[in-house]
Amino acid sequence: MTMHDTSDDNVDQIIDRAASASEQWKRAIIAERTRALDAVADALDQHADELIPIAQRETHLAEARLRGELRRTSFQLRMFAEMLPEGLWLDARIDHADADWPMGAPRPDLRRQLEPIGATLVFAASNFPFAFSVAGGDTVSALAAGNAVVLKAHHGHPDLSAATAAVVVDALAEVGAPEGLFQTIYGTEAGVRALRAPGIKAAAFTGSVRGGRALFDIAASRPEPIPFYGELGSTNPAFVTRRAAERDAAGIARDFVASVTGSAGQLCTKPGVLFVPAESSLVAELEAQQLPAATPLLNGGIESGFRESVASTSGVAGVRTLGAGADDAADAPAAVLFAASSQTLRAEMDTLMSEMFGPAALVVTYDDESELLEIADRLEGQLTATIIGEDDDEIAVDLLPKLSERAGRVLWNQWPTGVSVTWAQQHGGPYPATTAVGTTSVGMAAITRFLRPVAYQNVPQGLLPDALKEGNPLGIARRVDGILVLP
Repeated sequence: MTMHDTSDDNVDQIIDRAASASEQWKRAIIAERTRALDAVADALDQHADELIPIAQRETHLAEARLRGELRRTSFQLRMFAEMLPEGLWLDARIDHADADWPMGAPRPDLRRQLEPIGATLVFAASNFPFAFSVAGGDTVSALAAGNAVVLKAHHGHPDLSAATAAVVVDALAEVGAPEGLFQTIYGTEAGVRALRAPGIKAAAFTGSVRGGRALFDIAASRPEPIPFYGELGSTNPAFVTRRAAERDAAGIARDFVASVTGSAGQLCTKPGVLFVPAESSLVAELEAQQLPAATPLLNGGIESGFRESVASTSGVAGVRTLGAGADDAADAPAAVLFAASSQTLRAEMDTLMSEMFGPAALVVTYDDESELLEIADRLEGQLTATIIGEDDDEIAVDLLPKLSERAGRVLWNQWPTGVSVTWAQQHGGPYPATTAVGTTSVGMAAITRFLRPVAYQNVPQGLLPDALKEGNPLGIARRVDGILVLP
């Protein structure tokens, strides 16, 4: 199937419909939103056997990986549906009028909650054709928050995007959701036009630093700037202490290589740089690892970018090849591990700490653990940072807090690939990992990106939102006159 770029006129019409649908959806009762999310989840599961072969053809990803990802996608839809009725995400607060308020003036009746931000533009990602694409985490969290979604499909899997979008649209229609609640556009220019449209009130993106920053700048330079939640790039450094290397060099080497090469290294949480003690056997264990054979990457753009980043790393004086997979081919680059000293890294920090999106990583040897603290101080923002260590390692006392300043998720003796959809998950971090350091794109907290606070002062009961009415008709937890009141 050939996908044509969405015309300017069609983009404008789509956004007009999305704005109208958002006005209706924000007034929908929670049960309606829950029913819609469950319906989409059920529909995706029912159409799995149709969608998986399309995804395999367009992405080169294995069937088992894709089926697992589709299960994750329907799971997170259902998890948001389960979350909505409990109402904590509304953050409802009620301050009754108080003539004797101690600040010296009477306190008016004030009631505050989080409300839908408005029609949301989502830029789909290439490396997760289900979980971060058409019906992925950005889409579901925006819909759950009460907003219409305009989805800019990724050019790497257009047929899958169209097929998945049809499933979503049909499922929403069957439960009576507003027309235009979810729509799809195609093409770079269509995405930029939508981002500039006044009807769009927020945007989310997963992709490269270069592309994400360009879109972020557009969102910020609009006459009405809007929030832009970009997840851009990360090297995800991992630090192995001396005692950990002594304890299990073989296991660390094995598990690191598996994390680097899983899904051909095309994961935003892939550990791209590993710090190891120079005198340990870990370097030899890594050198002895058998790397997987070359496999085609997601699309030509990713392959080109990967080859460029590998060439940039290998071209630095002091960098050597530690190991490489077989069968490097024109359309399937081989996996590769590079090695360099900490001195070389510090001299070429910008180049060697840049992301190589694909099956490659850099192993950095250090002489003294104190070097790790200096390196941590110089890190850019990261999605993750990992320590492989012993519980009583002295270096961890200082290293852990330094890494927590640089990364959104800090791991201990686990590898960062595999981002579970949970209540406490954090998938975000300081720039350039993301453009909005206080948010996450995975987990239940992702919904807060697409909500904004509104306070109602002295408003009659009959006009208040249900979450703020006396008697608590929604039966949710609320903070009333400063006291948390449970249902």
